[in-house]
Amino acid sequence: QVQLVESGGGSVQPGESLRLSCTASGTIAHLSEMSWYRQAPGKQREWLARIYVNEKTEYAETIQDRFIISRNNDRSLIELQMNSLKPEDTGVYLCHARIRPRWGLKYGDYWGQGTQVTVSS
Repeated sequence: QVQLVESGGGSVQPGESLRLSCTASGTIAHLSEMSWYRQAPGKQREWLARIYVNEKTEYAETIQDRFIISRNNDRSLIELQMNSLKPEDTGVYLCHARIRPRWGLKYGDYWGQGTQVTVSS
C-alpha cells in the first residue's frame, strides 16, 4: 500500500518562510512526477509546483520565484521551500504523486492528507 505523508506546516507571519516535506512509502515500483497543491478555504484545489524524475520543475505563476520544489536522491521525498509568505498562501498543502505500485500495473494518482499553513499577522 502506498502512503504519502506531509509535514512542516504551521503558523507564520507575512514575509516568513516554511519548508514542507512529503515522503512516499509502501510498495512502490516506480515513482514518477510529484507535485504540491494547495486547498484554500472556499477555493478550488490549486496546483503549485511539480518535479519530474529528471529533476525538471514547473511552477504556477502565483508562487513563481517564491517557492522552490526539490527532490531527494532516491526520489521518495520532496520538499517545498516557501519564502516571502503572504496571507493568501494560507491553506492546506497536499502532496500528489504518480506511482506505479508494481511492475505490470498502471500508474495511479496518490494524495497525502495535507498539512495546514497559516500566514497571518
